[in-house]
Amino acid sequence: MDNGDDQQMDVRSVVEAVSADHSFGAPLYVVESLCMRCGENGTTRLLLTLIPNFKKVLLTAFECPHCGERNNEVQFAGEIQPRGCCYHLEVLAGDVKIFDRQVVKSESATIKIPELDFEIPTEAQRGSLSTVEGVLSRAADELSALQEERKKVDPKTAEAIDQFLSKLRACAKAETSFTFILDDPAGNSFIENPHAPSPDPSLTIKFYERTPEQQATLGYSADPSQAGQSEGSLGARSAETISVPHGTIGATAGHRAIAQSNSTDISDNLFRYTAPEEVMTFPSTCGACMKLCETRMFVTKIPYFQEVIVMASTCEECGYRNSELKPGGAIPKKGKKITLSVRNIADLSRDVIKSDTAGVTIPELDLELAGGTLGGMVTTVEGLVTQIRESLARVHGFTFGDSMSENKKNKWREFGSRLTKLLSLEQPWTLILDDELSNSFIAPITDDIKDDHQLTFEEYERSWEQNEELGLNDIDTSSADAAYESTETN
Repeated sequence: MDNGDDQQMDVRSVVEAVSADHSFGAPLYVVESLCMRCGENGTTRLLLTLIPNFKKVLLTAFECPHCGERNNEVQFAGEIQPRGCCYHLEVLAGDVKIFDRQVVKSESATIKIPELDFEIPTEAQRGSLSTVEGVLSRAADELSALQEERKKVDPKTAEAIDQFLSKLRACAKAETSFTFILDDPAGNSFIENPHAPSPDPSLTIKFYERTPEQQATLGYSADPSQAGQSEGSLGARSAETISVPHGTIGATAGHRAIAQSNSTDISDNLFRYTAPEEVMTFPSTCGACMKLCETRMFVTKIPYFQEVIVMASTCEECGYRNSELKPGGAIPKKGKKITLSVRNIADLSRDVIKSDTAGVTIPELDLELAGGTLGGMVTTVEGLVTQIRESLARVHGFTFGDSMSENKKNKWREFGSRLTKLLSLEQPWTLILDDELSNSFIAPITDDIKDDHQLTFEEYERSWEQNEELGLNDIDTSSADAAYESTETN
């Protein structure tokens, strides 16, 4: 595009325009900026756009007409996600097609290849939109850029880098198997699943809570002076017990949105069973800005299930709100599979408690979601299907992009139509919740759960691998058991 055809703007005007423009057909903005190579002025083009079914991004491209310097970058215009994400892609030797998968690496993401003890840090290839092959090729090119000078100054280091480059290029040519790990604390990175909406045997996605160090890296830090003031004001109310009529404060905590949906349906579902007479209030730390905030907690009992703890936090500093539903009691010795045959409208209104370790399967659609994909939630069968549809559209990007073939577009449209038809009950279908920790539940529609023949519960022994992933294999309770037994004896 000729520079003369673009209307140049100052940086402040561009920032205001981009911030105010929420449409996906945003215009192209052009600003004059300094070239870091020659010191002359070049032009930077900015375009706010949406990667379909992924996220809103800001594309920037710089070009200097004096020295020919060019670069581009992808920055995320949306919000930081509630949890971080980690993608594991198993690349087998000879599998050339897997190198064509789209990869979005945000400015906070790192890429690792454990077999080579290799890591691309956050500051390298930041904000890039590429493929698996492109990421590896760019890394090899950047490493080899100064090899000639390095051979003159430090021959041993240059020789070691040459040996490493041969291994890296062997991976890039599919000559050897390796693991491609994309870890992003901000949750804004992505690896394409070409089999979507079906599961990908080569790709696993895990979501996790960020550590305080990761929060600080993303720009969230507590103000020590303000933290002291907050601690003083909240310390007097530490572990305060508030006695109120049934459901008054408890309903407020429920309305804070257990899990993800921020919906009043959650509190309606919970308080259909019991309402707490007391709510515990204590100080805690905000998960967004790391400043002190207030958390409310109460315990409620769900029939045919177990005792659960509802926690709701509200931060007055940044406005962040978060609620969680935690199981009470000990870790169950067995996992549980819950199968529901959905046949009528009443089944769509059944209450569903899905923990963050539960996987969801709908055999009629060949749909299988691993644990952690949707997080924990309290909803209904209808609400769960709606969440699945929205989650698939959000996680599996590039679905209707220009690079997607017409066959794959039609496949996605057909799947979305089939998923929507589940709620119209044109034919019976099956919902399966598989929870390794037995912390999920589907409510019966009969007074006695044994009389509900559409609902079945099946317990099973967890495998060693499942216990290892849950961190149970390394738990040593012998000292606590011995202390407990000695107390009982005395």
